[in-house]
Amino acid sequence: MSESIQDQLDKNRRSVAFDSYDLAIRQLVDMLAEKTIDIAPEYQRHFKWNEERQSQLIESLLLGIPVPSLFMATNPDSTWEVVDGLQRLTTLINFVGSDADIIRVNKLGKKLKLFGLEKMSSLNGLTFEELPKSVQLTFLTRPIRVTVLNDRSDFGVRYDLFERLNTGGITLHPQEIRNCIFIGEFNDFIKKCAQHRAFRNVLKLAADAERSGSHEELVLKFFAYYECEEQFVHSVEGFLNNYMESKSKSFTNKRQLKDRFESTFRALDAALPGGIVRSSRVNTTPLVLYEAMSVGLAKALDDGALIDATLLRNLLDDPSLKRLTTGATNSRKMLSSRIAYVRNGCHK
Repeated sequence: MSESIQDQLDKNRRSVAFDSYDLAIRQLVDMLAEKTIDIAPEYQRHFKWNEERQSQLIESLLLGIPVPSLFMATNPDSTWEVVDGLQRLTTLINFVGSDADIIRVNKLGKKLKLFGLEKMSSLNGLTFEELPKSVQLTFLTRPIRVTVLNDRSDFGVRYDLFERLNTGGITLHPQEIRNCIFIGEFNDFIKKCAQHRAFRNVLKLAADAERSGSHEELVLKFFAYYECEEQFVHSVEGFLNNYMESKSKSFTNKRQLKDRFESTFRALDAALPGGIVRSSRVNTTPLVLYEAMSVGLAKALDDGALIDATLLRNLLDDPSLKRLTTGATNSRKMLSSRIAYVRNGCHK
């Protein structure tokens, strides 16, 4: 037992490099204003604290009550990305920042007027500018501990941090985390593809898909399975993370991928006016069926096949494909089998 525990610990322990700083609130606000600290758009829409909760944080800082550390990760350009601390940092900007900075960090934000305080009830109804100068200075010079994951740590560590450090009550979906971590040309490319009209037409997703990054994740799945199907083992999340990390480091086939993505979904849109849905289901796209239909069709197009719209439509309710896309489907064998079935079955 002890050997098994130690083996697992040794296997999963990673080399994590952190730096810690005690930064004054003034410094943090300036760094946010100068974009030295970045709050990704995927994070911004999760700001949920009301005026009373924000006011409580301001009161705690004024009274010298310790608050939890902020966690950041170092980007390639040496800026810092917020990992954990969105609620606290946005509150600081709402209280001290300019109107322009408030809107940039939180589009729905407004200048914080203190509210609901009990210990410091004399502050209720006041903005930062209405405080006595001495109190303003006291507040701006209060230190907050910042722990920074530096650039010697790998992307896997950063992904784990985004998953685990959610003390502000934020639950990020996997693609939202990837959008925060894998910043760059490939990430931007995925987001643009996710807006493609034909792609949107064939997908029937739940109402929260836009917020959770589901469209971007489905674009990512298409490219990952299209290019690296043979590298898939079992963990979809790990597979997608590895693929996106590799493309973030080297993205040299943008034109090729763009052309194949667009040709694939134009063909699907033309052949499947009702989208990728089965006749026996609610009007929702089964995600495994989406993977088979889109990647299988893309590979058939690579073969130079002349796609038959009738055959493509018939595949939606094909009994053999249904067996390959339901039940225990999360294996390389099943993935390859369903992609090959569509690849061979969408043309004469």
